[in-house]
Amino acid sequence: MSQDPLTLYKLIVLYMLDKVQFKLTYSQISGFILEKEYTNFITLQQVISDLQDSELIKADTLMNRTYFSITPEGQNTLAYFGNRIGEAIINDIDAFLAENHLELKNEASIMANCYKATSGEYEAELIAREKDVELVNIKLSVPTKDMAEAVCESWYNKNEKIYKYLMEELF
Repeated sequence: MSQDPLTLYKLIVLYMLDKVQFKLTYSQISGFILEKEYTNFITLQQVISDLQDSELIKADTLMNRTYFSITPEGQNTLAYFGNRIGEAIINDIDAFLAENHLELKNEASIMANCYKATSGEYEAELIAREKDVELVNIKLSVPTKDMAEAVCESWYNKNEKIYKYLMEELF
């Protein structure tokens, strides 16, 4: 049975998003697909766009990072057509997700965003999530955009230490 390559690439993305309990970033999805040379960057862009237009995946953007999750419609589509993904590709995806699970999860569950507040100052919003539950949501007001961006970057690097400190001090 011959199939349209774009359909296969869409099913690969849906399968990846369905197999994890957290959102994946565009760079995580593209890193796998481009490393395995399933397709090229331009085609992958089209695939992601088509999946969003069809409401099979949902995108959320924070601090220049786009996070994707599968929608119920995407799960239904995968249930009907997932058998069109070859066993070798499924094995590649499963191995990639297993080998990189903690790194993928940490990257997707730690978010930071900075923006100009109505007061004229900048705010850095720092979030740590577990599945769809926010463990921590901190907003810090700082005088400059550079400071807000630095706070966000530090959050990505030091979130575990900060969360541990908060838990020790508050409990």
